[in-house]
Amino acid sequence: MKLSEFELDVMKLLWQQNACTASELHKYLLTDDTRTKKVAYNTVKTIVDRLEQKGAVERCGQQGRSIVYQAKVTQQALSQQATPRFMDRFFKGSSRSLIAHFIKEESLDDDDIEYLQNLLKSKKQKKESD
Repeated sequence: MKLSEFELDVMKLLWQQNACTASELHKYLLTDDTRTKKVAYNTVKTIVDRLEQKGAVERCGQQGRSIVYQAKVTQQALSQQATPRFMDRFFKGSSRSLIAHFIKEESLDDDDIEYLQNLLKSKKQKKESD
């Protein structure tokens, strides 16, 4: 499932809030200080309808005359679908290049480094036991 940047923004809100009306999503987007452009309610409603057509969200109730939506796909499922495409597109399918890029480019504190070391250690132990 391919989602636009804005569709992903709406999905993130649904994952955080569990269930929302298009109006509530619009309000959350208007109060988001990281957004440079203000978005119209009709745009949000169109995106929600599009997400419903794609099978990413579903109707789960009503609040008065407004339809309540919830995410139908999990963030993990969507990221599992998107990661290979992202890796192919930017790193020619190389997980090594992808991981190296993030380690080099991101500022990591000691907790981040320890977390990553533990992940690698766990992955190595699992591979050795297989």
